[in-house]
Amino acid sequence: MTRIPYEPSGEPNPLRALTLDRLRRRTSMKWRTYPEDVLPLWVAEMDVPLAEPVVRAVTDALALGDTGYPAGTAYAEALAAFADERWDWDGLAVDRTAIVPDVMLGVVEMLRLVTGPGDPVVVNPPVYPPFFPFVEHMDRRVAEAPLGADGRIDLDALEETFRQAVADRRRAAYLLCSPHNPTGTVHTAGELTAVAALADRYGVRVVADEIHAPVVASGGRFVPYLSVPGGEHGLSLMSATKAWNLPGLKAALAVAGPGAAADLARLPEEVGHGPSHVGVLAHTAALREGGPWLDALLAGLDDNRRLLADLLADHLPTVTHRPAEATYLAWLDCRALGLGDDPADTFLRRGRVALSPGTDFGTGGAGHVRLNLATSPEILQEGVRRMAAALA
Repeated sequence: MTRIPYEPSGEPNPLRALTLDRLRRRTSMKWRTYPEDVLPLWVAEMDVPLAEPVVRAVTDALALGDTGYPAGTAYAEALAAFADERWDWDGLAVDRTAIVPDVMLGVVEMLRLVTGPGDPVVVNPPVYPPFFPFVEHMDRRVAEAPLGADGRIDLDALEETFRQAVADRRRAAYLLCSPHNPTGTVHTAGELTAVAALADRYGVRVVADEIHAPVVASGGRFVPYLSVPGGEHGLSLMSATKAWNLPGLKAALAVAGPGAAADLARLPEEVGHGPSHVGVLAHTAALREGGPWLDALLAGLDDNRRLLADLLADHLPTVTHRPAEATYLAWLDCRALGLGDDPADTFLRRGRVALSPGTDFGTGGAGHVRLNLATSPEILQEGVRRMAAALA
């Protein structure tokens, strides 16, 4: 039976559970990068307590002293069951997975499998900022195929970039962000099928960062790249990190389509030593038992998306955005405010609210900011109030 994206779970909204005073006791990047008078709405950490199954898995492991090296396939089995239930995808084969330290380090390892030094890696800017330095630091070069004006993949631009990428007979890869960060676009099955056809035509290997896959707005539907016709030669990176707020518990899975199984089999054995065993336990528990908590979070995020739209209309009517179809991020076009390429700087200096500068996201990011709305309605309201006050 097909399950709707999420259903009322009876769980309380985790976005309403923590006060600002309690959040400021945290010592992670979000809360310690800026002075205490700055309201942080930037990096992708959520202002939520952890789901109870995750807490139990971690505390049980600590009580047992179960803090050794990761082993087994429980994480992959949990992800396969989650994919079947949530995305109607039964094609995630446990024997075509490997644990990796986290999604971005997994991306690096997958790119090493399918490209060589100096080869191009295609991206769709504006896009997740670490794509650029991670690719460049592994001695590959970034090739841009910017998103269209509608925030979606421009297939004509992608084809031209693919054509140029392989013109000198180099190997090339396409680093697909799905759902897309920062726009929150959910790529459709038709779009992904077209991508797969282009990749096959030009011999470009697709590596998909699907870390935000579980965080889709009501009525939306995430489509795994490996599930579409032609996607069988792709490689994907997935984890519970974004959906259950686990960036400090490092663990992710690389997943290969049937046509990429031989590539994944060449992954060095020592890569599997990098993930945290406790992280693997936490991610496994989230996927297996954290569904009701996730459903409550998704409902809360829907509420916050509507709230943000209302707040912008009331306080910053010339700031435009398309409510995200996925992720807990909002991509705000602030160009009409006349604040230059980096409006985040003005909001920080004058409003004491930290947002992610659009310029960090590459071509198309100038004049934009990314706002993290995974917080309480009260903090979201205060954040927009401070943004408006910065313009006074």
